[in-house]
Amino acid sequence: MRHCIYPGTFDPITYGHLDVLDRAARLFDRVTVAIARNPGKNPVFQPEQRLALVQAAIAKHSHVTATLFDGLLVEFALAHKADAIIRGLRALSDFEFEFNMALMNRHLEPRIETLFVMPNEQFSYTSSSLVKQVARYGGDVSNFVPPEVAAALKTAFAQ
Repeated sequence: MRHCIYPGTFDPITYGHLDVLDRAARLFDRVTVAIARNPGKNPVFQPEQRLALVQAAIAKHSHVTATLFDGLLVEFALAHKADAIIRGLRALSDFEFEFNMALMNRHLEPRIETLFVMPNEQFSYTSSSLVKQVARYGGDVSNFVPPEVAAALKTAFAQ
């Protein structure tokens, strides 16, 4: 049974993330969405909120689960008996960072492969940061995130 980890902060999860996830779900028997606690990024949503939003968004996939994690991704992947790490590449600008991260992960744990997946081009410009910026100023983010996420962003920025 082939298992991959799809890591990220997912603050918030977007349709671009879900497109990458759909592609990974077609390739692997099991997918774990690993939500990094990552307080250094100053997330809008607490880890438990991000987990709940991700779980709602992945409900259609019977072989996809979500969980929180801390620490090194490769250690998490080993502990969960994963074969690979999935990373989305939206644009060439993502490649250098992701390439360096993949090489470091390979150095730390050569048995875990990193696979890069490109989302549909309609999501190539969508990022969680841009979605949050639009939502912060009252813009409509419904084309970029699931309805539960749009509502949560509206609530978060109304306070």
